[in-house]
Amino acid sequence: MSDQIETVTQTPADVVRGLYDALRQGDVPGVLATLDPEVIVDEPNQLPYGGVHRGREVFVQSVLGVMMGYADVAITDAEVYEGPAGVVGTLTGTLTAHTTDERYPLTMVEIYQVVDGAVHKIDVYTKNPHDLAAFYARAEAGTR
Repeated sequence: MSDQIETVTQTPADVVRGLYDALRQGDVPGVLATLDPEVIVDEPNQLPYGGVHRGREVFVQSVLGVMMGYADVAITDAEVYEGPAGVVGTLTGTLTAHTTDERYPLTMVEIYQVVDGAVHKIDVYTKNPHDLAAFYARAEAGTR
């Protein structure tokens, strides 16, 4: 019998999968658990939550809070690819505006830097950022 404790080391791809699972479930504490306290999230500038955001709490308030303030988010698929340069994730889903019930198909590609088992940086690219920004403007105005 051994007194050694076996530890399971997560790969960077596993960390991103954990983030996606938490996002899919709407588990904010689970999301926070995957992020470095000083995480850097770079979103397309066209979006109402666009720009560079630093820190877990800022990400939750400035990105997730704004995104979910306008619409319900349903992630329908998430894929994670790990290579020598890092981790790439793809997300697809649907946004449904709170004010109008308009549905918008969401497609994102994200490039991750994972350091010491936590997401340190996320560089986000979304398909048709101008159309997505227009969706948010309609959701805010309560129009289609």
